[in-house]
Amino acid sequence: MRKELMRMLESRKDEMIQIRRYLHEHPELSFKEDKTAQYIADFYEGKDVKVLRNVGNGNGIIVTIKGGNPGKTIALRADFDALPILEETDVPFKSKNEGVMHACGHDAHTAYLLILADCLIQVKDSLAGTIKIIHQHAEEAPPGGAKSIVESGVLDDVENIFGIHIFPTHPAGFVGYHSGFSLAGRSFFKLVIQGVGGHGSSPHMANDAIVAAAHFVTAVQTVISRRLNPFDHGVITIGSFDGKGTFNVIKDSVELEGDVRYMTVETQQLIAKEVHRIVKGIEVEFDVQCELTYTADYPPLYNDPKVTADIVESLKSMDDPDIKEVAEYPMLSGSEDFAYYLEKIPGCFFFIGCKPKGVDSAYFNHHPKFDIDEDCLLVAAKSVGQVVCSYYGLE
Repeated sequence: MRKELMRMLESRKDEMIQIRRYLHEHPELSFKEDKTAQYIADFYEGKDVKVLRNVGNGNGIIVTIKGGNPGKTIALRADFDALPILEETDVPFKSKNEGVMHACGHDAHTAYLLILADCLIQVKDSLAGTIKIIHQHAEEAPPGGAKSIVESGVLDDVENIFGIHIFPTHPAGFVGYHSGFSLAGRSFFKLVIQGVGGHGSSPHMANDAIVAAAHFVTAVQTVISRRLNPFDHGVITIGSFDGKGTFNVIKDSVELEGDVRYMTVETQQLIAKEVHRIVKGIEVEFDVQCELTYTADYPPLYNDPKVTADIVESLKSMDDPDIKEVAEYPMLSGSEDFAYYLEKIPGCFFFIGCKPKGVDSAYFNHHPKFDIDEDCLLVAAKSVGQVVCSYYGLE
């Protein structure tokens, strides 16, 4: 059964590539993926599965594959939204939607999972259990699609969940894993500081919002250097400081926006508490009014250690020429809303190399020149297919 599934996937590699290229050519932004969702739904038309559309807060699709006998239920997930990036690659299937690009590999995620799902449908009578295929919308834009899909209850019967992401840090053939906290959580904040404007020659008659904001930029970094345990991970970035005015006018209002990353829930809570405390202090110290909006977007992603260990054992036991290396992957400071699934369902999110052939250093995800080695599609399909076979004890 396992060998037959791998042969089926190999025979459909070209189809995976064709699907990926079509999706790459027709990207759609988060919460606006109507045509992509229709394309996915059409793929399952006439197949012996249940297809549920518009799951969650957008275009989510759940495809249920029921095995020939009762058993455990697992879920496999791929996202399908693109990014607001003007593509700069030179491929013949370059985006036709100007300013929108599949710069994170979600086109590849969807392509491999569509073919893997179709192959699993064809052999489903050999399965003792149920597989739910999650085609998820809006991974890139908070609040994302995963949280709403979890809250919909459609996954309440799922016992384990699995997903992958392609990264160009390694060549195709590489499969990476990390146990425990593996990807950072992310929060967003917006701070509006309201002072009193005035003439640059008479600061005593005004209340300078720029000075207060500049103090906040410096003070907030002490959260990382003086409040966070040196063995924990945290980052605070001020990405926007909107204080433009006129050279001889004291600015009365300044707006800042920032990004926060952390590897544990405890660190998330500590940073949020300290940022709020500093803002209160600035109000008192500079006699300004502050309006702080602080939102936790995605939680840290936690891979269940036992589930991860089982996956690693299974993948390392493969005798397959397309799977060349299975190795531990470092923690990443990027975020993923797959973390919402893992908060409720034990599972594992692992990594597939996609570095283009013949390059020393590849453009990373979210770059306008991001590109992949399409051999990674078959690697992803075989890896996740192997996980399914091992989970259900198929030889």
